[in-house]
Amino acid sequence: MSRRMTVAIAMQPEVATLALTETLVARLEESAAVQPHVITDFTDPATRERLVNVDVLLTGWGCPLVDRDVLDAAPRLRAIVHAAGSVKHHLTPEVWKREILVSSAVSANAFPVAQYTVSAILLAGKRAFRLADAYSRGHYKNKLADDTGNHERVVGVVGASRTGRLVLELLAPHGFHLLVSDPTLDARAAVELLPAGQVQLVELDELLRRSDVVSLHAPALPETHHLLDDRRLALLRDGAVLINTARGQLIDTEALLRHCATGRIDAVLDVTDPEPLPVGHPLLALPNVTVTPHVAGAMGTEIRRLGEFAVAEIERLAAGQPLHGRVHGDQLALLA
Repeated sequence: MSRRMTVAIAMQPEVATLALTETLVARLEESAAVQPHVITDFTDPATRERLVNVDVLLTGWGCPLVDRDVLDAAPRLRAIVHAAGSVKHHLTPEVWKREILVSSAVSANAFPVAQYTVSAILLAGKRAFRLADAYSRGHYKNKLADDTGNHERVVGVVGASRTGRLVLELLAPHGFHLLVSDPTLDARAAVELLPAGQVQLVELDELLRRSDVVSLHAPALPETHHLLDDRRLALLRDGAVLINTARGQLIDTEALLRHCATGRIDAVLDVTDPEPLPVGHPLLALPNVTVTPHVAGAMGTEIRRLGEFAVAEIERLAAGQPLHGRVHGDQLALLA
């Protein structure tokens, strides 16, 4: 009879409480033996002793760095399943060198980000953020304004990531003209995103010139740092709305401040650079800029979706089935 896998959980305890309900833990225990202690420090002597028997690490937000020393202490480790998005911040390349399987719940986390983004796009098209600010200062709406509404508006999506693709899919029924820009896409791949004719692949500068709303979904890489600099922000048409639920470093903050301060463009920012913005930062005071504190991704009850995905991955692993969220080492350079 083959030995059952042993799973250790490594994340912030409060995250574990949200991601792994009693029902999910009970389900996990049907496929594996689950160590009762949540790991927050791999250097703890008691933790090092337990790592010797671990086959699978179930990680999440707050997981300490998994480096060579940790891997040396876990000789039986065969898989790391991350109940969150990016694995770049807690896994070192040594993990892949040792041919340890890696899986991420990034696709599960993409859904709430896409929901937030689509909501922001629809509200931005109605000028809801700007009008709410004006209302608070005694000015009522002008529903005849020709820059308000979503009918046949042009939405440009920058980055065909999981979230970017999902945003396009969710926007498709709303009657928008959809553009996408991504250097990793060719014309054939763009057509596969949506049924023929629903999305057009264009260069980034063209997307910025044509779009009423621009939504960013690119990863933070050296080549995407300040992807939207002063020159590119100047390409946005008057009245355009810029939405960022990806990474703050994609936008030159000082340049954005200059363009928004004139009232020429609006912005909805769930991520910023720096993050968080310091108290009193001028972006926070502009009536045409809405800043939320990095809430687009899974929060509260939504974190359970990440746990559900991770448990399902471990069940697949126990059954000898392919992992749905597998992350290959050669993908690291392109991950957020």
